[in-house]
Amino acid sequence: MEILQIIMQVILGITSVLLTLLILLHKGRGGGLSDMFGGGISSSMGSSGVAERNLNILTVTFVLTWITSITVLGVITRFSGGA
Repeated sequence: MEILQIIMQVILGITSVLLTLLILLHKGRGGGLSDMFGGGISSSMGSSGVAERNLNILTVTFVLTWITSITVLGVITRFSGGA
């Protein structure tokens, strides 16, 4: 069980970093902090629709992997005595 726990912790760390980067890559929708820092000016020059959809799919995939790894780690911790 300890090896599985280590593997899940590594997966959790990698997906956390990748999710942060993927979320920062998304185009600002307006009305938030992205407009405050000049995101509203270049909103028409953003990425294409296909690239944005691919980025969305990739982000959702990493979110599901991240949630699964947290759930598996919780189950391992629960049934291994909390150590």
